[in-house]
Parts: sequence; C-alpha cells; structure tokens
Amino acid sequence: MDANRRVERFEGWLDRASKDDGAATGYDHAETVREYYDLCGELMVFGWGESLHFAPLSPGESLEDSKARHQRLMIAKLDLRDGMTVIDVGCGIGGPLRRVARDGGAQVLGVNTSKTQLDKAKRLDAEAGLAHRVNYLQCSFMDMSAIADNTFDRGYAIESTCHAPDKTAAFAEIYRVLKPGALFWGQEMCMTDQFDPGDSRHRAIRQDLMRGIALKDIATMGEVNQALEAVGFQVFEGSDMAAGDGGPTTPWYRPMETRHGTLGNTLYRVPLGRKLFTLGSVLAETVGVFPRGSASVIRLLDRTANAYVAGGKSGIFTPLYCFLARKPG
Repeated sequence: MDANRRVERFEGWLDRASKDDGAATGYDHAETVREYYDLCGELMVFGWGESLHFAPLSPGESLEDSKARHQRLMIAKLDLRDGMTVIDVGCGIGGPLRRVARDGGAQVLGVNTSKTQLDKAKRLDAEAGLAHRVNYLQCSFMDMSAIADNTFDRGYAIESTCHAPDKTAAFAEIYRVLKPGALFWGQEMCMTDQFDPGDSRHRAIRQDLMRGIALKDIATMGEVNQALEAVGFQVFEGSDMAAGDGGPTTPWYRPMETRHGTLGNTLYRVPLGRKLFTLGSVLAETVGVFPRGSASVIRLLDRTANAYVAGGKSGIFTPLYCFLARKPG
C-alpha cells in the first residue's frame, strides 16, 4: 500500500474506532499508533529532532536546549544513580533514553512497538557509543509479559501512555515491572480545566488532536492521577509545566507558530515553511526524488501542528502534564 492510501486509511481511524462496540470489529489501536509513527516518524525527526516530545520553553532558549533541560529535570526527579535499571515506556527513537544512559549512568530498556523506530534507535545508540548501556524490547506497553515482575529501579513514560486505549491498564503493567519503592515519572497530553465539552469549537479541536496524534481519548490531569492511584501508585508531584513556575515562559506551541531558536530546520516547523515544504515535496515526488505519498504525510503533519497550536492558544490542551509517582515499598 503506497503512502497516499496509508495516510487516507490512518485519517479514518477515529471513525473505525467509534464503530468498535466491543465485538470483533478488527480495530486495534496499537496498530493505529504504530502506523502513525511509521508514517510520520522520519519527518517528525527532521523537524523536531531525536527527542519527539514537548518541553517548557524559556525566552531565548532553543527547542533543543529546552528539551535537554527538561530531560535533565526528569533525571533529577528520578534520583538516578550509576548502575540502576530503568525502563523507557514507549521510547520512540531513543532521544531521552540516550540522555538517561549517558547522564544518569543507568542501564536502560526501551519498549516500543515500531521496528522502524527501534532500528533507527539502535543505529543512533551505536553512533553515540551507548549501545552497551541500552537494550530494547519490541512489544506494546499494554502487554510487557516478556518482563518479569519487580524488575526495574526506575521508569518513565514521555508522551507515550497518552496513546493507551486503557490508561489504567497501561499504568498497571508499568507498576508490575517496577520494583517496590521505584519512582515513575510521566509526561501526559491532557485536556485542561478550560476545556468546555459544551463548546463546539473546543470539541472540534479535541477531535482534531485525537485524529492527528492517534489518541483514542485525551484524559484530564485529574483522570491521569486517578488511573495511577487506582493501580497502587502514590502520586506526590503533578503539575502542568506549560504553565511555568512563575517566571517568564514561552508558549510550548511557539515553535509551530513562529520561528523559535536558530534558523536550521525551524523553518519547516512554522506554517509558511510547512506550506513551502509541501509544495516542494509535490515537485520532488514528480521527479522521483521523494517517495510517492510524501506530500500527503507532510499535509497530515501540517494539520496536526495546526491542531496543537489551536489547543494551546485556546488553553484547553497541554502536552506537559508531568507527574512523579512511587510504587510503595
């Protein structure tokens, strides 16, 4: 199936999922998420870098520096020490994982369903000289039965469990593989208290976000905490880091709205750059430089970026609900 048909099929996933009444409809949300990253992963890395997540931004700081600072904060919160075993739940191509292995001195296992992403992660690990500190398991974090109970000293999930079709079940599986007393840090995409389900525009933005990012639902911050506590975690920190800590901040969606940081690939993040890139990709497809369907993938990412910005500017959505929890010891 060429990329045009794959994009068309992906964009219809929400309609297929809504018809799933519990019968054998054949819909599998894990497959939808895997298709999303396999389709869009390379272009996301091109425009966003190896760490495919958002971070609190500071004035004058590049997106790359912000993500590095955010990852170091996570390492500090997890109190990582040399020799610890850590699980990265939904590791992508391993951007944060490599920082945890290098700066935290940990032995890290990355869990991911996408073989495409894992193959790229392994190449990047080797280039960084970190292959000896890293291992991978290709599976869904909804079923990590290949991992024994009480295995890891620490765990984290960065914008991954937001894809879970059942958040409580996802947290239960993470809880199972962590040792008693282990810390778990997470970053979730959430609806904020400003979301009004009676507002048609709010509902439309939420629908666009769900469709574009392959989110079967978007929980509130309170619902995330409830799911954590339901499986036994003790939640002792939780905040929307997009709101800042009282100091000057830059909106998390700014890199997709206006240029933020040095020129480089930031041009392709902003609306005009995305449109020019789309037009250029159509031409590149025509002459055989880009694979057929590349423009369709770029248009999908452009629509998703617009949904992110709409969610951020309206204040109803945040990708930066960050929590720290513990499995009781």
